[in-house]
Amino acid sequence: MIPVGKYSELEIVRSTDNGLYLKDSFNEEVLLPNKYCPTKYTYGDKIKVFVYLDHEARKVATTLTPRVLLNEFALLEVKTVAEVGAFLDWGMEKDLFVPFREQAVPMEEGKSYVVQLSLDHRTSRLYASSKVENRFEEGRPELSPGQEVEVLVYRETDLGFPVVVSNLYGGMVFRNEVFKPINIGDQLTGYVKKVREDNKVDISLQPIGYTNFIDPNTEMVYQKLLDNHGSLKLGDKSDAEAIYETFGISKKAYKKAIGALYKQKKILIKPDGITLSRKK
Repeated sequence: MIPVGKYSELEIVRSTDNGLYLKDSFNEEVLLPNKYCPTKYTYGDKIKVFVYLDHEARKVATTLTPRVLLNEFALLEVKTVAEVGAFLDWGMEKDLFVPFREQAVPMEEGKSYVVQLSLDHRTSRLYASSKVENRFEEGRPELSPGQEVEVLVYRETDLGFPVVVSNLYGGMVFRNEVFKPINIGDQLTGYVKKVREDNKVDISLQPIGYTNFIDPNTEMVYQKLLDNHGSLKLGDKSDAEAIYETFGISKKAYKKAIGALYKQKKILIKPDGITLSRKK
């Protein structure tokens, strides 16, 4: 069976007035309309296409690039809202349908929402759902502390930013560990802090236990900044005793450490202290 909502590499087998017919290894055929056909081809050539259902619920192939694949999540804009639900722009000729029952909040035209592309197995039709929490994979996430993962921000709360982890699991980036602007729909690289008892994943946007610093004093100051919400009331003109009480190092060593961080564009030095730079 040629899957819908995914890419397939199919063989060109015949041509008609409407386009080229492609088949898979089980001899199922699908039409690639003329507008998407290559100008030069030979029967037997393989072509990579995306397959979905047309307006008459027939499988059709396209070389257009969808903004989301089956079972994956993406931020998509609402083109129209109708009596039956909302329709999203996902890069295809036929807009993506979101039934009212699959809307976490009533969708509005022109606004964007994080959704998952899903398949109605009864009708083989694709649809989207913004009820993101209902779409995570069940069971214990197969993730390890420190593991690098891709995350998608889908909401903002008082605690922080709930994220989709690896297109499979639910996670959280806590607000007090965020030191740069984050928006809903941002796709970021994250690092697993831990998998909680409720199977949710705590995510850090900084590598766990690794900061790229050779000098231990530089690493210590940077970690202290992370732990202190991105700012410290200790600058290069601060009292040596206050610096020693906080870090156990001399003022000279502290100035060297913050100088190194400043050269790496990781901090800003202000009259009353230092802060993490919000530039990537």
